[in-house]
Amino acid sequence: MASIINDFTRYYKHSSMLMRLILINVVVFVLVRVLDIGVWMVAGSGSSLMDWLALPSDLWMLLRRPWTLLTYMFAHAHLLHILFNMLWLYWMGRIFMEFFSSKHLTGLYLLGGWGGAALYLLAFNLLPRLASGPGSVLVGSSAAVIAVVVATAVYVPDYKIGLLFLGEVAIKWVAIITVAIALLGMDGGNMGGNVAHMGGALVGAWFALSIKRGRDITRPINAFIDSLVGLFNGRKFSFPDAKKRDNTRKKHSGAVATERPAAHTPTDTVSEQELDAILDKIKAAGYDALTDEERDKLFKVSRRR
Repeated sequence: MASIINDFTRYYKHSSMLMRLILINVVVFVLVRVLDIGVWMVAGSGSSLMDWLALPSDLWMLLRRPWTLLTYMFAHAHLLHILFNMLWLYWMGRIFMEFFSSKHLTGLYLLGGWGGAALYLLAFNLLPRLASGPGSVLVGSSAAVIAVVVATAVYVPDYKIGLLFLGEVAIKWVAIITVAIALLGMDGGNMGGNVAHMGGALVGAWFALSIKRGRDITRPINAFIDSLVGLFNGRKFSFPDAKKRDNTRKKHSGAVATERPAAHTPTDTVSEQELDAILDKIKAAGYDALTDEERDKLFKVSRRR
């Protein structure tokens, strides 16, 4: 058992952020199922662990379970639920990673999940039809995954993907059909889930449009994650002071700045030798073989060009 855990830990450490997100979802699903089966065999009945991970629509219950704002997007109700979402995340996440970094993926996954949760809570507490009905819970990574799908489609709408029986299709049509299904399904049995899907889609579009304008909405959440990691690792992290933030805003304001930054600091420059080495590595071992630093460099070069 110890060797299996060590092998898994080693694989996790050397995996891309896309695979890490998938692994976290799979591990949570397996643990919940195993623990629920164990409780059922010992006690014969009892509440499922899923009750403590799912996001409740009741705000008073949410105040008692605030962690569900995070846990709900890593938990799934059944095997087909997680299978579909993880295949969708892997397929579209690989395309997303061709244009963005692992930090963008992490930040967008979380923001997409929170966007879905926000719209879900608003709908079930403000819309008369939903607010007057019985309480509901939200579970699954669908909102976070759809944020990745829509962000990719908005950023590179004409990117072609191969579909069975259909051949090559522009990714924008995949996103349009996905959003249309969520809209048409709002009067069905999964109304809460489809409302959350729309929240994730809105966040994905917001992310892509902001990136095109030279802004990164995932930067604050990634800075917060870095600060937490720094605390656990014994390193000190400091946020930019107000003067630096004001200078950054000035640099990126105006029509010219949205197309191309006025100047690049030495840390933003990537030499031709470094770029050639990165492209050779992609050709030899694939994009997943790149380190986070190499992906960031490739992203900066693609943005400038």
